[in-house]
Amino acid sequence: MEEADDTASGSPAESLRAALNALADPVRADQQRAYLHSELHHLGLRVPDLRHCVTQTRRALGPRPGYDVLALARDLWSAQESHAEPVYDYRRAAVEILVQYAGALDAAGLKDVEALLRQCRTWALVDPLAVHCVGAVALRDPAAGKVLDRWITDPDFWLRRSALLALLPAIRTGRPDNQRLTRYADTLVDEREFFLRKALGWVLRETSLRDPQLVLDWLDRHGSRVAALTRREALRRLT
Repeated sequence: MEEADDTASGSPAESLRAALNALADPVRADQQRAYLHSELHHLGLRVPDLRHCVTQTRRALGPRPGYDVLALARDLWSAQESHAEPVYDYRRAAVEILVQYAGALDAAGLKDVEALLRQCRTWALVDPLAVHCVGAVALRDPAAGKVLDRWITDPDFWLRRSALLALLPAIRTGRPDNQRLTRYADTLVDEREFFLRKALGWVLRETSLRDPQLVLDWLDRHGSRVAALTRREALRRLT
């Protein structure tokens, strides 16, 4: 795949969309749409190919300030071209842009990221954005904690899932915020939503690799209130 050429193909977003369209696979698109129960238009790109296109764009652009990164992501996110519905692959590319440029963002930029999260409506977009963008920002900027604290009680369950998953990078790098984790887990223990029960189990499982006692104590404290799915996921790595 060739690198994006701004001068030949227009804006960076236009160049990237052209690169994505060149790799469209209608058969895979139908499969992906069915798998994700998606109402978006799908081009059918493989994630490694999409990620490669975004990487080439980033290399061509070089370092960019946060406002440029957010503007590029918004441009990709909203583009529909000739399609009646928004294009999933453009939105997935916007997520990847934010992931690859996460170092240019701070807590203030999460306002724009939040707007995208509210429109994701699928784990396939929410999870990489929450973990690898929001989580990366939270590792560097303590002010992000207040944003996550607001998300964890938001009526939109995808925002609540995002707040929880954004704790994963700190857990994985040995810098967990156990107080916040415990508070979030307490908040979500009675959730009925599958995607929140699953996410809570996932985060507890990651925590158990480094602090199994914290997980065991939390499960014991809440007893039968913990959903079977959450408990099963939390204990997956423990004997």
